[in-house]
Amino acid sequence: MKHLLFALLLALPLHSYGQESKTPATLKSALVEQLRSTHNKKEWFVPANVAVDGLTAEQAKWTDGKGNHSVGQLTNHLVFWDTRALEDFKGVAHAKFNGNNDETFNNFDAKQWSELTKQLDQVMTDWENEVQAADDAKVAKWATMISDIATHNAYHVGQIVYVRKEQGSWDPEKGVK
Repeated sequence: MKHLLFALLLALPLHSYGQESKTPATLKSALVEQLRSTHNKKEWFVPANVAVDGLTAEQAKWTDGKGNHSVGQLTNHLVFWDTRALEDFKGVAHAKFNGNNDETFNNFDAKQWSELTKQLDQVMTDWENEVQAADDAKVAKWATMISDIATHNAYHVGQIVYVRKEQGSWDPEKGVK
């Protein structure tokens, strides 16, 4: 129960900081809001769609030479885990995975950058739609996982913005100066 309340608090609409919400949040609405804020709804931090917008394949494969991941690798990792978790949520079998998390980053291919950004947008949209369509019992059962997905997304999107700032490809007008 403690995790559900924490997830609910984390997901309250941040755009209304300091103001009361017009309608009381439900667990479902809070989790959907949390997913959207990491996907395409800019609130307190940059969402994924903004973070990867306008980046070329060449820029997506850039690394700082210190062993840190590229934007493309981070995006590939997000697509992998969001897709896998969504398949679990939907009860769909997924491809075998040997458990080596490094592979979820290192399988990035810059030739597919454009397609990868579309996949990221799609899996995040699919998560929002699936949670919205699920009954309350299923949402409650999966609340911690859904919250973890959103938190994981926010963490790596922050890394994407940081890499872009290091690279010099970030436009501070997009949200982080």
